[in-house]
Amino acid sequence: MVSKRRLSKSEDKESLTEDASKARKQPLSKKTKKSHVRVEVEENDSVFVKLLKTSGVILKTGESQNQLTVDQIVFQKKLFQTLRKHPSYPQIIEEFVNGLESYIEDQDSFRNCLLSCERLQDEEASMGTSYSKSLIKLLLGIDILQPAIIKTLFEKLPEFLFENVNSDGLNIPRLIISQLKWLDRIVDGKDLTTKIMQLISIAPLYLQHDFVTSLPEILGDSQHDDVGKELSELLMENTLLTVPILDVLSSLRLDPKLLTQVRQLVMSKLLSVKLDDLPVIIKFILHSVTATDALEVISELREKLDLQHCILPSRLQASQSKLKNKGRQSSSGNSGQDCVILLFDVIKSAVRYEKIISEAWIKAIESTASVSEHKTFDLAMLLIIYSTNTQTKKYIERVLRNKIRSGCFQEELLQSTFYIHYLVLKDICPSILSLAQSLLHSLDQSIILFGSLLYKYSFKFFDTYCQQEVVGALVTHICSGNEAEVDTALDALLELVVLSPSAMRLNAVFVKGILDYLDNMSPQQIRKLFYILSSLAFSKQHEASSHIQDDMHLVIRKQLSSTVFKYKLIGIIGAVTMAGIMAADRSSNLTQGRTDLSNEEYTQVTSLLQLVHSCSEQSPQASALYYDEFANLIQGGKLAPKALEWVGQTILNDFQDAFVVDFCVSPEGDYPFPVKALYGLEEYSSHDGIVINLLPLMFSQDFAKDGGRMTSKESDQKVVSPLCLAPYFRLLRLCVERQHDGNLEEIDGLLDCPIFLTDLEPGERLESMSVKEHSFMCSLIFLTLNWFREVVNAFCQQTSPEMKGKVLTRLKHIVELQRILEKYLAVTPDYVPPLANFDLETLDVTPPTTAAISAKIRKQGKIGGKKRKADGSKTSSPDTLSKEDSSECDPTPSNRSQLEKEFKGKEERTSVSLQNYHAFFRELDIEVFSILHCGLVTKFILDTEMHTEATEVVQLQPPELLFLLEDLSQKLENMLTPSVAKRIPFLKSKGNRNIGFSHLHQRSAQEVAHSIVQLLTPMCNHLENIHNYFQCLAAENQGVVDGPRTKVEEYHMMSSCYQRLLQIFHGLFAWNGFFQLENYNLLYSALEVLTNRLKQGEPDQSLDELLSQSFNYLQNFSHSIPNFQCALYLIRLLMVILEKSTAPTQKKEKIASLAKQFLCRVWPSGEKEKSSIPTEQLHTLLSVYLEHTDSVLKAIEEIAGVGVPELINSPKDASSSMFPTLTRQSFVIFFRVMMAELEKTVKGLQAGTAADSQQIHEEKLLYWNMAVRDFSILINLIKVFDSRPVLHVCLKYGRLFVEAFLKQCMPLLDFSFRKHREDVLSLLETFQLNTRLLHHLCGHSKIHQDTKLTKHVPLLKKTLELLVCRVKAMLIFNNCREAFWLGNLKNRDLQGEEIISQNSQESAAEESEDDTASQVSKSKTTEDAENDEVSDGEKEQDSDESEDSD
Repeated sequence: MVSKRRLSKSEDKESLTEDASKARKQPLSKKTKKSHVRVEVEENDSVFVKLLKTSGVILKTGESQNQLTVDQIVFQKKLFQTLRKHPSYPQIIEEFVNGLESYIEDQDSFRNCLLSCERLQDEEASMGTSYSKSLIKLLLGIDILQPAIIKTLFEKLPEFLFENVNSDGLNIPRLIISQLKWLDRIVDGKDLTTKIMQLISIAPLYLQHDFVTSLPEILGDSQHDDVGKELSELLMENTLLTVPILDVLSSLRLDPKLLTQVRQLVMSKLLSVKLDDLPVIIKFILHSVTATDALEVISELREKLDLQHCILPSRLQASQSKLKNKGRQSSSGNSGQDCVILLFDVIKSAVRYEKIISEAWIKAIESTASVSEHKTFDLAMLLIIYSTNTQTKKYIERVLRNKIRSGCFQEELLQSTFYIHYLVLKDICPSILSLAQSLLHSLDQSIILFGSLLYKYSFKFFDTYCQQEVVGALVTHICSGNEAEVDTALDALLELVVLSPSAMRLNAVFVKGILDYLDNMSPQQIRKLFYILSSLAFSKQHEASSHIQDDMHLVIRKQLSSTVFKYKLIGIIGAVTMAGIMAADRSSNLTQGRTDLSNEEYTQVTSLLQLVHSCSEQSPQASALYYDEFANLIQGGKLAPKALEWVGQTILNDFQDAFVVDFCVSPEGDYPFPVKALYGLEEYSSHDGIVINLLPLMFSQDFAKDGGRMTSKESDQKVVSPLCLAPYFRLLRLCVERQHDGNLEEIDGLLDCPIFLTDLEPGERLESMSVKEHSFMCSLIFLTLNWFREVVNAFCQQTSPEMKGKVLTRLKHIVELQRILEKYLAVTPDYVPPLANFDLETLDVTPPTTAAISAKIRKQGKIGGKKRKADGSKTSSPDTLSKEDSSECDPTPSNRSQLEKEFKGKEERTSVSLQNYHAFFRELDIEVFSILHCGLVTKFILDTEMHTEATEVVQLQPPELLFLLEDLSQKLENMLTPSVAKRIPFLKSKGNRNIGFSHLHQRSAQEVAHSIVQLLTPMCNHLENIHNYFQCLAAENQGVVDGPRTKVEEYHMMSSCYQRLLQIFHGLFAWNGFFQLENYNLLYSALEVLTNRLKQGEPDQSLDELLSQSFNYLQNFSHSIPNFQCALYLIRLLMVILEKSTAPTQKKEKIASLAKQFLCRVWPSGEKEKSSIPTEQLHTLLSVYLEHTDSVLKAIEEIAGVGVPELINSPKDASSSMFPTLTRQSFVIFFRVMMAELEKTVKGLQAGTAADSQQIHEEKLLYWNMAVRDFSILINLIKVFDSRPVLHVCLKYGRLFVEAFLKQCMPLLDFSFRKHREDVLSLLETFQLNTRLLHHLCGHSKIHQDTKLTKHVPLLKKTLELLVCRVKAMLIFNNCREAFWLGNLKNRDLQGEEIISQNSQESAAEESEDDTASQVSKSKTTEDAENDEVSDGEKEQDSDESEDSD
């Protein structure tokens, strides 16, 4: 019974309980005996009996209790005085003890002496308590008797060690030990300790437990150390006593060294202990931790404590099966789990009340680097500490985020944690949900995903209440309005619906509440929501969800009948999504046992779709949206065959009626332009063939808009908007594709057929056309382009060479039409094109505003330019800088007009750039890019008898290639760019960025990345071809890429293709999804493609080898880079490859040399390339160079000491010969980057300490000499380049450099002052001049009252004053305090001229300053050691005078 106790429980409580129960029993037996047997009083002439009787104790015989006639303290006092005053003292004590020994030889008498005494009635009434001590305990309270009685007890005790428990249930050894507990005073503690330890060594195991656990209640504080040593020795001998010994050691005040030894001993045995003993052992370990060794102990503990293996595999398996079969029933019978729960209770208590333990535990987990070393226990501990300790929440969140980013905490680990520790974790469910909520607010996609997994597993493993909380939290996220949160929460809900439909059905009412918040959701989010609700409403297992069906029908009907497009959009998306769930193809689902719809279901689906059709047919936008939504549904492949067949028949007939006419039927009507059938790919006779009836349809629509009256014949005929042409065709194509397994022969005539248009090439009539005619032509071209784009989408995957050739021809038509469209748009500034993407938030905020804005900019002309020039230097362009730096590089009037002309030209180009109209083009599917695989495709032209008449070779030309690459790079940027980089600012319309990517967003980022990896081979082919083109061009023009033989248009086209290819490569490899384990193979495949371009590599190469080979492959392209933008993309691409490598140092130097090579290169400067280097890109490349170079200080000295002087000595428009990218316009960029990198470098240098070796001191002093020299060169450049941006950089980074000097260099000077006096003097002399110039700069800023500059002045002056104080401290440290004195500097401007307003006040100060300087120069020659120190101090002070300004 006793041996099963594990945690500390006070032994005396048990003995007191036994005593009290006995005391309750005794009066009952006494009354019984009074009526039958006469109670005898012990009558004995012994000294023992007499003295007791005199003092107030009457001894009884038999089972009766001894009687106490006086108060216990009175008895002890009387007996003590009687003994002390006895004539034969101290012999009387021996006689008294002998009497006791004789008396207790009788077992009943001994038992009576150990049990509590009976109080007489009158005494009892007068006392506050009925409890009284036993006779032995009363005697032990008398100091002169205590040693002898203790000896007697220990001599008596062995008699009872191996006897069974008496019939009355009393255990004599326990009773004896209980007498020794809680004594007021122990006379001889050492002797008592020895006796107890001897007793423990011979007692049986169950008594050993009791004796050990009683020790803290018996011994005084002075004996704790001795007992601790004895117990630690006993611990080594007897592992069965581990638990009681550790329990006791936790309660004793012991020497820390002893505790450490015991803890190390226990730690060494931790792997072999029983699970039942673990809680007490861990409690001891945690209680013995100190602040100094906490981290070490916890680190060792988490390595050895593997609870995953403590729970037996069979039990784990049973608990898992129980979870799967019966939900979340707790396995209370599982003792292993109980022990683990008990263990976690111990740990919870420790981390809640001991800050050092919680912090050490977090640090131990944080410092674990390897992914494989992380255990489920780590994650469980972080969650527990998060729930128990509010102060560490932010710290834990930071650790968790870092671990998630580095891939240490992945889904498998989280899942295992919940599987193993779900009983522990369910108690902290609110904290887990709070953490999940915090993680979902992150910007990093991997962290957001981890937060959603916390929700998912909380729902899966916890009880119904927690599930309700999870759903409530997810619904809150969905209604928050934050796009990333809403998407993640919807995805999590969708996953829960799939995993636990029955549990989710119970919480459907919460999800249904989201229907009230549809206004703030994007179309894609609305789709997900209706998919979730439809899945819950139309599942066949439960009919209880009919109320959700009713609500959804109500909402959808209400939205469909709305006249506001936003609400109609919600209705259409909801209805189509719901129809998709109702008509889902269940043939693959074995549980349903059905392969098609029942008649009732079929009727419901068709009636719902017909309702949508009838509600949307009045609005072309709504109809087009309906077709697009339906097409997406069919593309997902989820419709049952019966429904698909109905859709196919309906659509094909309607499409032919609406848009297709016979070739021979010439359009009738009064059209503003002659109607011609254009862009046909086959020669038709006048009797056969079909045509797309575009221009007549469009004219009739415009006519209807203008309010023209139609004849009765016309009004009977339904006019379909040409807006629906492309969406309708997409729906038709997907239906045919799905029904015929990808075969499109049924509709392949639409690829060839011409379109009823007019001559689109404007020629000379462009200026003479009216605005309305311009708009009509623009709309016509937009609709034609979108038709061709959908045709390319449809037929791009057809395999026959003839089809491929036709698709390439259509691509060529698209590029031609875009060129024509640009001409029309240039003269139609306020034109708003017809919509092509219809899942918009609202029709009012579509991007036609881009054209209007650009038109406004164009009208503003110079005003807009000036406004931008007044803006901050960070976003300034080269011409901005030329304006700002006018003091040193003011362009001539002709140059300025050239710049302005170019600026206007640039604005005009952007105004007609089709990038602004991206939202008005139909989206290309990702499959279209399979065209990139095409090299030369042969197209056969057949005669009427199907014989080959001629062969035409069609190739993917640069314009078509550029068109595809531009679209692909946009898709890549939208899908794979990290969410941090593309975060939408607050209050900005969030939908606009995703317009034109709705089909793309129905795929995951992994699918998109996989598709692009499949395209890497053809893209490498194109990249190499373009590389060869530029190599040949350079060879033809004797190394000049833009020589006289260059075809300008072709050159720019190839440059743009080159840039787009590098952009796509960079976008792919920069995707943060590659850091996730599941995408490792995809990265491997991508790198293999690049590696195999150099040579066919061996299989099974390591990732580092592949990265190295890929780096080498891409590096080879540096020789043919045509422009600066391409150079930057290549550098970025190489850096992204380098980031993934584990040994990046070798390649780092290559990136630095490449960046320098690009900086030292003369870039093309043709008409379009004038000032071709954007400031941000130059800033980035220069930063890359300085960050990757071996010696930043040498690199800065080279640019500032060689390149800038060349620039100063060159003509006004020239550049540095060493760095052609360094011009007067770009100087401020170079200056800013050099100052920033210099400050960053010195800040990262560790401050010296006295313990460092002499060599380290010398190296650091040399380093600081170089840094200050560079700083001096840069600071002095403001005398030549004194423009406002340069001065701003100087003030900002000058202060930061002085701060770094204070923190990093001054401690070094403290220890180097005596041994390296000359070096320190030289360093301070140089630094003095720099700080003086900074002081002059402060005066200059105040004189010019430039707020942008003056805001830095107070902080800079404060820092300079701190330097004065720090120098004084250094001098005191070197015993040179008398050498320190202060003077005042005059305020001067940058030219050194005195600021007149303070002339009268500071004339004296200037004289004293001059005197000081002469004194310092003289004192340098002094040889006396003390004088040396004084001179140093004076020189040091001289350096500080520059800072001590008023």
